[in-house]
Amino acid sequence: MDFSRTQRDPTRKFVGIGAVVLFHIVIVYALITGLARKVVEVVKGPIEVKVIEEIIKKPPPPPELLPPPPKLQAPPPPFIPPPEINIQPPPTPAPTITAVTPEPPPAPQAPVIVAAPAPTPAPAPPVVQSAAVVCPNYREALGSVAYPREAALDNIQGEVLAEFTLSATGQIRDIVIKSTTNRVFNRPAIQMIQTRLSCKGQGQDVKLSLPISFKLN
Repeated sequence: MDFSRTQRDPTRKFVGIGAVVLFHIVIVYALITGLARKVVEVVKGPIEVKVIEEIIKKPPPPPELLPPPPKLQAPPPPFIPPPEINIQPPPTPAPTITAVTPEPPPAPQAPVIVAAPAPTPAPAPPVVQSAAVVCPNYREALGSVAYPREAALDNIQGEVLAEFTLSATGQIRDIVIKSTTNRVFNRPAIQMIQTRLSCKGQGQDVKLSLPISFKLN
């Protein structure tokens, strides 16, 4: 293809010039006929602007203070003078002479001694019996008591005295440690009484005591 011929071809130049002239003619025609103005007006369009005023509520007027009603005082009662009363003094009685006989003084009375009521004797404390009397298996129970591990490791021995209540039906309750040489033995003693000891009911509540020895063989 020969580019030199293409650039020298006058037909293309005329076509380009004609296109430019035609474009300017269209712009001039649009300006003359007002098409451009209409396009601008359509693009712009009317803009409505409204000013909204804030409505401020007026405070209510203060209440009218009415004067207090006047105090009506009752008129004072009319003064009525008291009636005059003439009081005559009683007639003076004639003096009389009376003979006064002295009375002998009363004889002194012996003082009355009231005996104080005798104090009510305090109820006697319940008799504490040995558990060996009513608990046939107390020896086996004492032999099955668990020796505390910490006491065995430290080579500790001791004695515990426990008291408890035996009901009429043979139930053991209210176990109390009365004395102990070391607290480490209290729990094994209570567990032995609750689980190992078997006692016979006596028809009424009975207080029982049980000494427990913890010795290392």
